[in-house]
Amino acid sequence: MRVTLPLLILAASSAHAAPFMAVDNGGVKAWDSGAVNDYIIHVSCNATEVHQLRKGLADAITLAAHARDHVLRWGNASEIYQRYFGNAASGEVVGNLEKIVSADKGSVLFRCDNPDGNCDIEGWAGHWRGANATGETVICPLSFTTRRYLEQICAFGFTVSGSKPNELFGSDLIHRLYHTPAIGEGHVEHFADSYEDVLELGKHNSTFAVRDSNTLQYFALDAYAYDIAVPGIGCAGNIIKSSPEQQRTTTSSQTSSLRPSTSTAPSSTVTQPPSSTFEVPEGCPTHEGGELHCA
Repeated sequence: MRVTLPLLILAASSAHAAPFMAVDNGGVKAWDSGAVNDYIIHVSCNATEVHQLRKGLADAITLAAHARDHVLRWGNASEIYQRYFGNAASGEVVGNLEKIVSADKGSVLFRCDNPDGNCDIEGWAGHWRGANATGETVICPLSFTTRRYLEQICAFGFTVSGSKPNELFGSDLIHRLYHTPAIGEGHVEHFADSYEDVLELGKHNSTFAVRDSNTLQYFALDAYAYDIAVPGIGCAGNIIKSSPEQQRTTTSSQTSSLRPSTSTAPSSTVTQPPSSTFEVPEGCPTHEGGELHCA
């Protein structure tokens, strides 16, 4: 029996026209139902503050995403990577950066009021609320008048090694986000403060460097400056190399005892009256940009 071409076409058309059986999922929600993909800004922020804060958060995500992509492309063979993390495996660095970009943001809140009174302290640009509200960060008015945006990296004399990373809103917010349990998870901590400390930590104790908030912050700035802002040049500035004697001293001290410069448990934010001569309570280290942490 011969089957003609028209009959084959008709049969194929009939097969495609057959309806698919609907699948009943029994009312089960999608696996990511309820996910929050954007950082939440409190109603205490006015329209201009919201605009600036959203731009700063977008810069933070851009910095973290590019740093992540830099590592995914080059692994731990990148000269910039090795500057900050030595020969450490790159997986933890990628994960810590990806948390900034893709973690659920429903439990992170930025606010612009002054619930703890700390914005009244001279020089404070913001603070994590600690035990008062572990998911909340207060951004003080000083941030909105002094921070710059990512387009200005490597401009106006900015260098990664010579400038404060909190001059840029994006990198400042990376630091602040790592304080929150949703992003830092109590794992990303303070182990180094200055740029020189960060480099020493990367050389001699990469186990801690890969989860040091300042190291991740500086690495993100350096990678973006070199790859994107001024391609192939960047603006690392003068990177001072320590002497062999300094390296031996640092290695000895770091391997014998290394602990976060802040408590790993949620700390309380101290509320103080306005004062230009505010005295820091005992056991409460102060970090750049108006951050007070009390054990």
